[in-house]
Amino acid sequence: MRKKGKPEASLPAGQRVYAIGDIHGRLDLFEELIEAIENDDADAGEAETTVILLGDLVDRGPDSRGVIERAMRWQQERKVRCLAGNHEQMFLEALDKKQSLRHFIRFGGKETILSYGIEKSIYREASMETLQELYRAAVPKEHVEFLDGFERLIEIGGYIFVHAGIQPGVSAAEQKRKDLLWIREPFLSYAKPHSHVVIHGHTITDKVEDRGNRIGIDTGAYMTGRLTALALEGTTRRYLAAVEGKKGTKIKEKVLTE
Repeated sequence: MRKKGKPEASLPAGQRVYAIGDIHGRLDLFEELIEAIENDDADAGEAETTVILLGDLVDRGPDSRGVIERAMRWQQERKVRCLAGNHEQMFLEALDKKQSLRHFIRFGGKETILSYGIEKSIYREASMETLQELYRAAVPKEHVEFLDGFERLIEIGGYIFVHAGIQPGVSAAEQKRKDLLWIREPFLSYAKPHSHVVIHGHTITDKVEDRGNRIGIDTGAYMTGRLTALALEGTTRRYLAAVEGKKGTKIKEKVLTE
C-alpha cells in the first residue's frame, strides 16, 4: 500500500511508462534491462508504452558508444524518449571546447573516448589539442545529433521526468536547463509536495529512493553493477533491476506501491 502522506500520482488510463536510470556506459546491463522490459511489457497486456531514459547514458562505464547505438536502435523499434543529463552536456561541449574536454576527462570521459576506438597508447601520448581532434573525428555525426536532440523535461500524468531534479517552487515551464541537468540541493532535501512527483537520476543511492514528492532511481550502474528501471501504470509503481553478480546478470523485480 502507498505510505501515508505520500502524494497521489498516476498515469492516464491505458498508458505505461518504464523509466531507466543512469546507464553510464554499461551496455551489458542495458541489454539485459531492455530484454526484461520487452518481456514485462508483453506480459502486462496492451497499453500505450513509453520508455524514458533519464540521461547520463555515457561516461565512466566501458562502452558509451555501444549504449548510444543501442538506444538509437531501440528508438527505431518502440517509443523511447531520452532526457539530457549533465554527462551528455559534457560529451557535446568537449567536442569544441578545450577546457570542457579537460572537465569531461576528469569525470569519466576517458572511458567514453576509448570506447570510440582510440588506442590507450595514443590517448596517453596525445596533447589536449590532438586528443580533441581525435575525439571529434571518432564520434559519428549521427551520435552528436542524437545526443543534441535529448529532451530536458517530460510530463506524463502526475509525473515529471528529469535527469537531476527541479528547482522547488518553480513551474515546469520556468525550470532552468542547468538545474534540470545538475541540481542536487535544495531539491534532494525538499520535503513538501511538488506539482508532480518527480522521477530522476543523477544522485546515486543504494536502492530506489521514494521520498513521496520524488523518486530517485540512479543505483550507480557503472560502479555497483545495478541498473534500475521504474515501471509505472495507473497508480502502481514497481521496478526491474539488472543486477550483476558472480554468476552473471539477473533481473530482480519488486513492487513499490499498488
